[in-house]
Amino acid sequence: MGKDIKELDLMIIGGGPAGLTAAIYAARAKLNMILLENEILGGQVRSTYTVENYPGFKTIEGGALADLMTEQAKELGAVIDDFDQVVSVKLSDDEKIVETESYIYKPKALIIATGATPKKLPIQNEAKFSGKGVHYCAVCDGAMYEGSVLGVVGGGNSALEEALFLTRFASKVIMIRRYDYFKGEKATLHEVENNPKIEIMYNWDLVNVEGEDFVNRAIVKNTKTGEEKEIAMDGVFGYIGTEPKTALFKDYITLINGGYIPTDENMQTNIKGVYAAGDVRNKVFRQITTAVADGTIAALAAEKYIVEKNRI
Repeated sequence: MGKDIKELDLMIIGGGPAGLTAAIYAARAKLNMILLENEILGGQVRSTYTVENYPGFKTIEGGALADLMTEQAKELGAVIDDFDQVVSVKLSDDEKIVETESYIYKPKALIIATGATPKKLPIQNEAKFSGKGVHYCAVCDGAMYEGSVLGVVGGGNSALEEALFLTRFASKVIMIRRYDYFKGEKATLHEVENNPKIEIMYNWDLVNVEGEDFVNRAIVKNTKTGEEKEIAMDGVFGYIGTEPKTALFKDYITLINGGYIPTDENMQTNIKGVYAAGDVRNKVFRQITTAVADGTIAALAAEKYIVEKNRI
């Protein structure tokens, strides 16, 4: 038997801050809409322990902020399906077709808010020790390492924030930084530099991790002198950037800079009626606030497009 076909005004793919914000605006506009998220509602925000730069909250746990966004969208009438996975899309100016495991959707407009995933550490034993000493989410896996020595690799806010979080469990956190500076916020860096549990190794790079069943040591290399040495370490957490989740759209949507989606100021892609919002979009700054702004603009632009399309 064939899949049921569902026609609707708007589909949003992705349930992070951008997607949830778009859902809030779409629900308020009384659009016939659905948001699909096959992983976890809230996106990367949910794995952030503390958020201190979101207006209206001096400090809030990432999971709590994600819950509030989800609750608000649902209370306004947004339809959210976090079980049905998208398997294929066919996109053009004239027609949008999204096939999931259960249905075939034909929305008038589509917002892509699929976000990004952490880049894997470029070390030989990454796959061997994935989940066994190599991790990418301190909130998810940090509690496994009570009293341990942990490494954090990266140079941005995520690395700094997660290093601070890991001090709640680890006896020591070693930040491995290939350069002699960080790109994160000065206030966060100051907190890291003054935390007695954190050691910063400037001008060192992670070469590999080793162990039997689990990681018990890291191999690091000095980026100035070439010196290599081993460090006793029970796990490493990587924060070296993200990769956009756009493989599903590559045959239809223009992609640049490693897979990110370029848009105009209204979040529209190269296809009319298809918009991109949040970390999946090609832009300089990727913050919760910029994702929310993208979602707002995308939803408003999509609503205008749908109204005009209905007039034809």
